[in-house]
Amino acid sequence: MRCDTKSIVMTHQQLAGLVLAIAAGLDYSIGDPWHWWHPVQGMGWCIQQFTQRVFKAERSPQAEKLAGVFLGVGLIVGSGAIAWLLQSMGRSIHPAVGIAIESVMLASCFAGRSLRDAAQTILKSLQTQDLETTRKQLAMYVGRDTASLTEPEILRAVLETVAENATDGVLAPLFYAILGAFLGIGSVPLAFAYKAASTLDSMVGYREAPYTHIGWFSAKTEDLLTWLPCRLTVLTLALFSGRSMYVWQVCCRDAPQDPSPNSGWSECAYAAALDVQLGGENTYRGVIKSKPRLGNAIQPITPERIQMALRLTRFSFLVWLVGAIAGLTLLPS
Repeated sequence: MRCDTKSIVMTHQQLAGLVLAIAAGLDYSIGDPWHWWHPVQGMGWCIQQFTQRVFKAERSPQAEKLAGVFLGVGLIVGSGAIAWLLQSMGRSIHPAVGIAIESVMLASCFAGRSLRDAAQTILKSLQTQDLETTRKQLAMYVGRDTASLTEPEILRAVLETVAENATDGVLAPLFYAILGAFLGIGSVPLAFAYKAASTLDSMVGYREAPYTHIGWFSAKTEDLLTWLPCRLTVLTLALFSGRSMYVWQVCCRDAPQDPSPNSGWSECAYAAALDVQLGGENTYRGVIKSKPRLGNAIQPITPERIQMALRLTRFSFLVWLVGAIAGLTLLPS
């Protein structure tokens, strides 16, 4: 009887590893097709509906902050709870159904294929020498003004997007999926909860009006949740670069200058590993903003450097994934 219990526990661990592997495979092979509904769309709809109602009520700054707390906690906890419920329903029907549901849901949390496709789209467009078309395409993926960007500035924008989103779009969701698997609650609930926090930050986590008060909680929460996976990403990139001390020293020198506690570290790690420099002046809605320089400009930013960044992200993801699956398989019951 004792052996049977251990067998069941090990089976659950192996199933958790299988879900991680299938989800990673789905993201790598098909990503997020444009015509498919995505959970982030549902999260975004909830955020938009809630914020519009708060703004129409013309509440005080304190009331907006309280509403922001309610929005943040509600969406993060609610997303995780709904994911857990769907996961439990699938498992109750049949293990195979549970694996299928969990794998598809978890794959939607990874943005590796989407990030790669976005970068490749811009790089292919640059090859045509049609800067006007390239600028319009780039505007679909970045927040800065793109109408007057030169080719070097376009390449910098692409690399900065790849470097920043490697953490919050690819490796941080994987981190929380792995954490959920080891805690025994499944990969999907924590990954969905983090995805909700990331979506909140991207939609309302701004210091500028009208999101100054309602978005402060979402911004702080996303910073907190991303802190550890971001540092693990930096350490992973430093080790893979073959110059771990150099990468770490450059990050310690430059990353703290960035106002974000996470994106500066992520971008700086890629800059140091690739021997390029990121940061500088960007224009947002006609307003020029200066970001700190990250890394040393040893090499120019080229399409080849961007491809190297994408490979670093894929390799980091793969190593974390294989390590997690091995750990789940070998973990004693």
